[in-house]
Amino acid sequence: MGSFDLYIKLGFEHISDLAGFDHILFLVALCAVYRIEQFKSLLILVTAFTVGHSVTLGLSSIGTINIPSQIIEFLIPTTILITALHNVMSHSSGDTHSRMTKNYIVALFFGFIHGMGFSNFFKALLMGDDSILMPLLGFNIGLELGQLMIVAVIIGLAYVFLNVIKVKYRDWNVFISGAAAGLAIYLMFETKFW
Repeated sequence: MGSFDLYIKLGFEHISDLAGFDHILFLVALCAVYRIEQFKSLLILVTAFTVGHSVTLGLSSIGTINIPSQIIEFLIPTTILITALHNVMSHSSGDTHSRMTKNYIVALFFGFIHGMGFSNFFKALLMGDDSILMPLLGFNIGLELGQLMIVAVIIGLAYVFLNVIKVKYRDWNVFISGAAAGLAIYLMFETKFW
């Protein structure tokens, strides 16, 4: 398991595995309000999410942060629900720059939570490696590549529905965000820790 390429592959497979669809669902909720014309802004937003989960993945893997997994497994769908509700309740009026800055900060913070969720899987992969730097870098590159693939699919679907089928933007946002919120609530009940 020492190969850098192998860790890239494992990171990509982990994020794209439908069995762990909670991270995919977060990306769906995150992308619901973006159009293909905003792809560059969305890439920066997803990268902020990646930076967040990279930090806590590393810190969790070396034991600096140790939050019980039951709490993290509950917080992950909570991030999905908050993102979905924000999509529906936020207004498109106002300063675009400050709104994007706020979105980056939220994506970074929620990335911290998701990184702790990735850490148990990543720690199991290490199997006693002395240095986690290269495995961590490879795994995060794989996660980012997987996320970019998922985002491309979501934005592609949004393009088809908004520009070809001519679904109204508000209807698309409410439908996608509502579906994400519903699944998030279900996951929150499944993972409640009290």
